[in-house]
Amino acid sequence: MVRKKNKTMQTRARSLIANDNPKSPIAEQFRTIRTNIQFSSVDTELESMLVTSASPSEGKSITTANTAVVFAQQGKKVLLVDADLRKPTIHYTFRVDNTFGLSNYLVSQHSVLDLVRGSDVENLDVLPCGPIPPNPSELLGSQKMEKFLEEAKEIYDMVIFDTPPVLAVADSQVLSRIVDGVLLVVRSKQTEQEAAIKAKEQLEQSKANILGVVLNDRDVKYSNYYYYYGR
Repeated sequence: MVRKKNKTMQTRARSLIANDNPKSPIAEQFRTIRTNIQFSSVDTELESMLVTSASPSEGKSITTANTAVVFAQQGKKVLLVDADLRKPTIHYTFRVDNTFGLSNYLVSQHSVLDLVRGSDVENLDVLPCGPIPPNPSELLGSQKMEKFLEEAKEIYDMVIFDTPPVLAVADSQVLSRIVDGVLLVVRSKQTEQEAAIKAKEQLEQSKANILGVVLNDRDVKYSNYYYYYGR
C-alpha cells in the first residue's frame, strides 16, 4: 500500500497541468508567469533562461516543465533541456528515454537535432540529461556548452534549462552566465528566508539576470497550489 501511495504522489508531482488541464486556475497562473517573464525583458528579446531553486524539493522541475509548456502554447518553438546532470527528472516527466542527452553533446560530436526528443505538446521538444557525468559543473561551464546554446537558439525561439538548486552545487551559477535570465523557485512554508536570500545573492555574484521568483505551493481558497511572480 505504501509503495502504491508513493507512486501516485510521484505521478501527480510530475503532472503537466498546463497541458493536461489548461483551463485550471494553476494553468492560468503559469500563463501569468509567462506574461511577467516577457514583461521583465521588454527591452531585449528573451531567448534562453534557466529555472532553479534555493534547495531541493521546492517544485523547481515541475515548474520548469509547465513554464515550457505555456511558452509552447503561445506558438513559440521551445526546447526544454535537463541541465541537472546530477538528479535529472525531465525524462520521467515526459516519459522519454534518457540513454542519450545533453551530456552526450558536451563530450562528443553530436548535433542538437541528433539528441532532442519530441513531446506530446505541440511546439515543445525536450533534451534529457543523458548519462550522468562525473564533472557536471565543468561541462556546464565549458565552451562546448556555449556552442550548444548558440546552436539551439538557431533552431528554437526559446531554450529553457532545468538546473540543480543554487545552494547545493555551483551548476546553476555557472550556467546563469550564458543565459538571458534566471527564474528562482521557492516553496511556501518550506524554503527558509535566509536560504532564499543567499540563493539570490549567489546568483547576483555570477552576474545573473534574475527575472523573478515563483512562490510555489501556497495554500489559497479553492486551490492547492499558487504560483506567484515578483521581483
